[in-house]
Order: sequence, then structure tokens, then C-alpha cells
Amino acid sequence: MTFKLAKIAAVAAMVAGVGMSSLATSALAQDYPYRDITTAVVWGAGGGTDTINRMIMAEMEKHLPVSVNVINQTGGVAGSNGMVYVSNQPDDGYTLVGLSESNVTAAVQGGWDKKFDYWYPFIVGGSPDLISVPANSPYNTLQELVDAAKAAPGTIPAAASGAGSIHHLNLLAIQQGAGAEFKFVPYKGSAPGQEAAIAGEVALVVTSLAEQAALIEGGELKPLAMLTADAATIGGAEVPSAFSIYDGLDKYLPLKQAIGFAVHNSAGDDVKAALGAAFEKAIASDTVAEWAAANNYDVGGQYGAEAQKLFNTLEATFAYTLKDLGAATVDPEKLGIMKP
Repeated sequence: MTFKLAKIAAVAAMVAGVGMSSLATSALAQDYPYRDITTAVVWGAGGGTDTINRMIMAEMEKHLPVSVNVINQTGGVAGSNGMVYVSNQPDDGYTLVGLSESNVTAAVQGGWDKKFDYWYPFIVGGSPDLISVPANSPYNTLQELVDAAKAAPGTIPAAASGAGSIHHLNLLAIQQGAGAEFKFVPYKGSAPGQEAAIAGEVALVVTSLAEQAALIEGGELKPLAMLTADAATIGGAEVPSAFSIYDGLDKYLPLKQAIGFAVHNSAGDDVKAALGAAFEKAIASDTVAEWAAANNYDVGGQYGAEAQKLFNTLEATFAYTLKDLGAATVDPEKLGIMKP
């Protein structure tokens, strides 16, 4: 009798073990995603990268079985704090990084030691940059502003987000092409820089049309020039192209935005496929099209290999632009970034 009871107990334990093993296997085999995702935006709340990520994540949620939470991890060089934070998380697809083209300069500026192909990116779109001044500024044209900078080199304070951002590069390009020198004042994103201009802390600000449009239409900022080959109409008034004012600018401009998010490139194919499917549906939606038109953005929609190719080109262009302008602290060649 004792032997039979022992045998029954052993069989029961084996069955229980198999059951527990099956449950564990079942848990491990759950399709991605089965819990909420977090997107850490490397730039400040209210800026272009933050705004785009909150918009696209809300749209992607409609095609995912989980929620996507957006937080901000700012600071460092060219958004390096946020990238380092996400790179230190598991590559399971549950922590994404919200980023922009400006982050490709983090390595050549010593912010981190990786090339941008560390990421598997998704590009939502971008908006062209322009240079503006406070509404009560004495400068009414780009020429007046540049002449003042030439008369007192390095004294006129300028906001252009963080060091190495596309806005900073555009400021450097203006300096190089127009032969002027401003006093660069870094801020943790576009929104703080624009607020500083409105408050009179800086004399000018370089950010995107999408970020400035409402402030210009509200009479808080006065636009002087688009940093693209084309003029633009804002609030019924035409803003001239800086290209038509200074011939040397076409050597460095235009430098365009590529805003979106990324997952570790080492993430599994199932993660990339699930995010890609949700992204495609979101990008094709009327919501995104209407949002882009209303906010002065051009929709991109590239992801994976196509987006990586685009970012590789941006990385090389930005890295060697910074090197040529004397603003790189690390030689791009030492990082394996080849000259375009």
C-alpha cells in the first residue's frame, strides 16, 4: 500500500511539473507585444520630436494590443542621455527611443561611442528650419541681423536647441555662409529655446517651421529667413529663403529633419515586424495626414533598412559638416563613419 501511494505521488508530481513547464513555455511564447511599451524621447517636452512621438504612438496604439507610454529622457550631447538610457534596456522591444536626425552627431561630439546603425529606426517626417527673432527685435531682415553679428562677433546670443542638433548645425552653417559669428546658447530642446527668444534671453532662435508657426502667427516671433532653397508663407506673409540672400549657404544647407523613433537593431524579427505593421497603418491614416498638413510637416514613412540608409547618409553628412566647421570633438573616421 505504501509503495502504491508513493508511486501515485511521484506520478502526480511529474504531471504537476509538466503542467508548470507548459505554463512557463506558454508565457515565454506570448506574441510581442503582451505588455505596455515605453518610448523615451531624447528631447524636451513640447518640442518637435516629443510632439511627433506622442502623435504617432497614439495612432499606433490603435493597431497594437497594448498601450504606449511616452516619457522624456533629456540631456547629454545631442540627445545622448536618452539614447544611453534606452541602449541600457533589454532589446525586447518594450523600450523605444524617440529621436531625430540631430542624434546622429552624438558620437562625433563625444556623447556616446556607437554609430547610429545601433538602432532600427522609423521615420515619421520632418519640417524645414528657419531663423527668427523676438517680435520686438530691432532686426527686420537676416541682413540686418548678420551685419550686427559681424560688428560684434560672438556677442549676439542665439538659441538652436542642444549642441549638435540640426538647429545648431543650421546656425553654424549660417555663420559659415554669411561670415558672421553668434554666441550659441544650448537648450534642452526647441521649446525652451523658443521660450528664451520670446523672453528676450536670446536675440534669435533657429528651430523648425512646425515648432515656430503658432508663435509666428501669434505675433510672438518674427521670421527672418527660411534655411531652405524655397521661401514659405506663414500667417499670410512670405518668409524669404536665406539662399537668395547669401550665396555661400548652399555649400552647407539644406540640412533636413528626420524625426521618429527606433528600437534596438538587435531586437527580434517578431518585434520589428509588429512595430512595422502598426507603423505602416498609422502612417497611412487620415489622422497622420491631417496632423502633418496642419502642423507644417512632410510625412516620411520609411523604416528598417530604408530608414537606416537615410540615417547613415545623415550621420556621414552631419559628422563631416561638424568636422569642417571645427565643431567635432571625435574624428568621424575613428568611429568608422566614412565621408559621404
